[in-house]
Amino acid sequence: MVEFTLWDILRNLLGAARWTVSLSLIAFIGGGLVGLALLVLRMSGNRLADRLIGIYVQVFQGTPLLMQLFLAYFGIALFGIKTSAWFAAALALTLYTSAFLTEIWRGCVNSIPRGQWEAATTIGLGYVLTLRRVILPQAMRVAVPPLSNTFISLVKDTSLASSIMVTELLRRAQEIAAPSYEFLALYSLAAVIYWMICGVLSVAQLRLERRLGRYVTT
Repeated sequence: MVEFTLWDILRNLLGAARWTVSLSLIAFIGGGLVGLALLVLRMSGNRLADRLIGIYVQVFQGTPLLMQLFLAYFGIALFGIKTSAWFAAALALTLYTSAFLTEIWRGCVNSIPRGQWEAATTIGLGYVLTLRRVILPQAMRVAVPPLSNTFISLVKDTSLASSIMVTELLRRAQEIAAPSYEFLALYSLAAVIYWMICGVLSVAQLRLERRLGRYVTT
């Protein structure tokens, strides 16, 4: 039976935590970009695009993430495409996150007064330029709390990737605990690491909100 010292356990779990954070970052950035692209299409005035994106959002918001992970992992293989579990997890998490971020972007953009759009139009800015130079910079400040909360939730959601054998934090805790059956101790230690990661992100969120708040006129 393999025995691990406390240092070995911490080193292994912290190493796996890096993969957890990496997977979260990839899914968050990818989901943010996809969500932003879907927002631009949805607000373009094209009814067909609006309906299709609405269905896309409902499907990914209305189905369990665990099921989406299984579909991504086993579904890609049905087309004869060989891929790793890590890639399947990144793809599923990105699509899942993009559905939520699309709605977050839309809500933040809609919170900007209509007069901003009209003012941009009077100086000759088109739809895309108005979004990029006028609306989105203001919406980004409004979006900080919901985006930060989404990222924090995403860090915890990556634990579901262990179900398709992705060696992230939870999966590594399972592997270390298996020889000794010390699952409670290892899961508790993994939970503390998750809590620490989310705590750091929460502090960063508060500091960013305060920093951006300096530029808000009252």
